[in-house]
This record gives sequence, C-alpha cells and structure tokens, in this order.
Amino acid sequence: MDVSWTLWALTILGLCALIAVDFFIGRKPHDVSIKEAGTWTIVWIVLAVLFGIGLLVFGNSQASGEFFAGFITEKSLSVDNLFVFVLIMAKFSVPSHLQQRVLLVGVLIALVLRAIFIAAGAAIIASFSWVFYIFGAFLIYTAWKLIQEARSDDEEDEFEENRLLKSIENRFGVADKYHGTKLFIQNNGKRVLTPLMVVMLAIGTTDVLFALDSIPAIFGLTQDPYIVFTANAFALMGLRQLYFLIGGLLKKLVHLSYGLSVILGFIGVKLVLHALHENGVHVPEISIPFSLAVICGVLIITTITSLIASKKQAEREAAEGKDAGDKDGVDGPQGRNSEGKADIEA
Repeated sequence: MDVSWTLWALTILGLCALIAVDFFIGRKPHDVSIKEAGTWTIVWIVLAVLFGIGLLVFGNSQASGEFFAGFITEKSLSVDNLFVFVLIMAKFSVPSHLQQRVLLVGVLIALVLRAIFIAAGAAIIASFSWVFYIFGAFLIYTAWKLIQEARSDDEEDEFEENRLLKSIENRFGVADKYHGTKLFIQNNGKRVLTPLMVVMLAIGTTDVLFALDSIPAIFGLTQDPYIVFTANAFALMGLRQLYFLIGGLLKKLVHLSYGLSVILGFIGVKLVLHALHENGVHVPEISIPFSLAVICGVLIITTITSLIASKKQAEREAAEGKDAGDKDGVDGPQGRNSEGKADIEA
C-alpha cells in the first residue's frame, strides 16, 4: 500500500486528537466504572473497524484484511500484558483512582517505543529478506516457551523491575508516597520521582518485552509499516479501558497462553514459508483470509474452553468446601454424643 507522508501526518494527528479527547474526558483522577470502561472499549473497537473499512474503500481489500488480522493479533497479545499490569499495580500499591492515569501515560510510552521498533523492523526487512527466517524461528520458539510456562505449576505472582527502571530510580531517587498526579517533587532540596512516575515508566518499558514477539508477529501478517503502526496503535489505545473491563475475568482465561502459543507458532510457520517463497522455493503461502480465520477461530475456542474449565474448577472447589463442611458437621455431634454417652456410663 503506497502511503504518502501527508497521510502519515494526518493519521498521527488523528490519533493524537483521539488520545487528547480520551485524556481530557478522564483528566480528573477517579475510579473507573464498568460502564465507563465498557463504553470506551466499544468506542476504540468501533474506531478500529471504521479505519479498517476506510482502508477497504480508499485502499484495497488486501490492506483492509491485513489491518484486521494485525489488529486482532495485537489485541489478543495485548490481553496478556494485562496480567503483568495487574502485578505492577499491586507491586507499587497504586491507588485505584490513579490507575487510569498510570495506564494512559504508560501506554503512550509503550506506543512511542513500539513505533521505534516498527521503524527499525521495517528498515531491516527492506534490506535483508533473510530476517524472516529469524522472525519465524523466534516466534516458533516463543510459542513453545508459552506452552511450557502454561504447563508449569510455578506461577509468577510478583513483578520484578527491569535494569533500566532500577537505574532511573537510583539516578533520581523516589519519594516515599504518592503525591496526587504529580510526577516530580522537591525533597530536601532535591528533585525526585514520585511513585506514580515510576509505575508509569514500569508499564511503558515492560511493554518492550511484549513487543519482542508482537512486532515480528504482525510483520508476519503484513510488511506495510503503516498498517503495522496503526494496528498497534488501535490495539494499545483500547488497552487501558480493557484493563478495567475484564480485570476480574483475567484469571478465568486459563487457556489464553495455549491460544497465543498456537497463534504465534502459526505466524512463525507463515513467516518461514514466506521467506522460502521469496528465495525461489516453491512452497504454498498462507493467505490473509486464512490467517484471519485461524486467529479468530483459535481465540474463540480458547475463550470458550477457558470459561468452561474455570466453571468446572469453581464447581469442584464449591463441592469440596461443602463436603468439608458436612464432614465437620457430622464429626462434631458424634464426638459430643460419644463423650456424653461416656459420661452417662460413668
């Protein structure tokens, strides 16, 4: 898809305008309700759909299909980010009324860093076609690691700060408590970071780790930097509202890692086949419609099986609790009767 610099500028300005509207509507710190989170989640999804339709009308069907495939993939991979966001919020004990501000700025930092990754990835792909082999192998390896982690009994329940974040904290110092929405304060004549600034940086920089697999994944669906960037932008900007909307449901998505591993492995194979095709090897290439069908199908099946498994687990726990209660109720009276009988005989 041939994209002019004018269209690039208009797209970035449009995204900035939407972000500004989102910011000013929620500029006052407050607890986000389910209604507010649901409304904004729908708004961002509708905007993404309208953008995809616009690509179909003013561009072509291939560009539109690549955008929707990339958007759905990035959105599904971004849901995995929410697990880490929950850990970060708990690690820094972020007050509930400040969490929306943290996520907004943190996601903006992540978007800027991803834009840099996308530009670098596009430049590398344009110069070296063999990089598809590396991207493909990396995605297949990541898929395998996800399966191993999903099958492991060890659960990570604590967030570990990365080296960049630790170095920033050591360089500037951190206040001992939150000061509203302030990012810096004066402490004994020295300007130090507030915990709010630290947690914003934590979310923004931690997303870079997720970008290591999500960026190669979307380049496996399209090599158009414009589509890669816009798909990432729409997926990330709706992430803040999704955090509040499905935060309580995250633990029920017990098969999400399996679904994501299938998607990453599938795209990894697609990348390898594409690289072989580019090098003159006669192998079948996976089309965008087929890719979109596989991605949607895996996500639907994963969600259904996750909810079924979570429901069965809840029923088992309830039954075990009931059995334990019944056993205690039976043992108690029997013990008292036995003692009572003994007293009478005595």
